[in-house]
Amino acid sequence: MSQLRPAIVLLIVLTLLTGAVYPLLTTGLAQWWFPSQANGSLIEQDGAVRGSEQIGQAFNQSGHFWGRPSATGDAPYNALASSGSNLAGSNPALDKAVAERVAALRAANPQAPKAVPVELVTASASGLDPDISPEAALWQAPRIAAARNMALQDVEALIVHHTERPLLPFVGEETVNVLRINLALDDLQ
Repeated sequence: MSQLRPAIVLLIVLTLLTGAVYPLLTTGLAQWWFPSQANGSLIEQDGAVRGSEQIGQAFNQSGHFWGRPSATGDAPYNALASSGSNLAGSNPALDKAVAERVAALRAANPQAPKAVPVELVTASASGLDPDISPEAALWQAPRIAAARNMALQDVEALIVHHTERPLLPFVGEETVNVLRINLALDDLQ
């Protein structure tokens, strides 16, 4: 009995510390130091939220850049169903899906080089990847230029402008956020 009271007090103190104080402190610090990221890295345009920098969106219009395929089930880029396809490289279903995606991309991009960037035909591990490489964006540039009646050089310049470089060259790769570049394209029209 003599140990019951200290055990209950310790339970209450640790519950308050780890269940209330610590979460409130980390949330407060995140809001203070990184307000955009703490609130979902939302992209606003004309006062309306258009999406998040961290979650891809499905674009399939010929005048927009297309991101990586999403493997999130019935609805593409569904953050509640984040997952990869879990298909092994030796799985015939993956080979079939990739072949179908390659054929669809080549049909939609007849002016592009024959070799399709691998990220445009394979899903990321989360199925939510918002970025593509500058090479994948440049591969799509002829289709976008034709669909929007723009000069190819203007589309390529937009890609260069929207290419995000890592802080240190040996840590990470250059990327292009699909939502941001598509919003920039829409602003040009």
